[in-house]
Amino acid sequence: MTYKVVVVDDHLLIAKAISSIIEGFSGFEVLYEAENGKVLMDKFKVRVNIPDIVLMDISMPIMNGFETTQWLTDNYPDIVVMALSVQDDDDSLIKMIKAGAKGYLHKNVHPTELEVALKNLVDKGMYFPAWATSKVFMNLSKKDERKTINEIKLSERELEFLSYVCTELTYKEIADRMCCSPRTVEGYRDALFEKLEIKTRVGLAMYAVKSHIYEIK
Repeated sequence: MTYKVVVVDDHLLIAKAISSIIEGFSGFEVLYEAENGKVLMDKFKVRVNIPDIVLMDISMPIMNGFETTQWLTDNYPDIVVMALSVQDDDDSLIKMIKAGAKGYLHKNVHPTELEVALKNLVDKGMYFPAWATSKVFMNLSKKDERKTINEIKLSERELEFLSYVCTELTYKEIADRMCCSPRTVEGYRDALFEKLEIKTRVGLAMYAVKSHIYEIK
């Protein structure tokens, strides 16, 4: 299967260079480049322009990466968004995750890691390098007004599912571990999204760590 990719970046030369690199990866095809979120929205009016993966710059005119990622999350939740930016500060990382990004890479990344990241996005649904993961978990120590585990009643199966969310297992593999169907696992996920007011798997993982459901080893 060939996965379709779109690169959203307002620097044309950089976008073309990224596309050229991805075209050399087996199993991936770049559909086009878009210079900002508004251009991407216009492209989506034609169904054949809708990709599987969007590589998203953050700082763009007219409609930036945060706004575009949130729009994709709200309207095309099956599309996987990965930030590919020069910014690696805590605020940008957390804001992109909250908007729905499933991955985050710095633009100076080696092409080999970019390929690994894309494969993880399609196989596991997410990819965050060690530096990004570290920043996410450090952020957990800061004040968070989200409901705590003591304020929400979670079933034993939901707690078990939350512990698996923090691993690299796919949802299908989690279903196998829990001896249930993938549809049942999706039910646990959707119920937790609603109960915890969270939109992404990364958000669930952050919650599980903060609530000590899953201990980082």
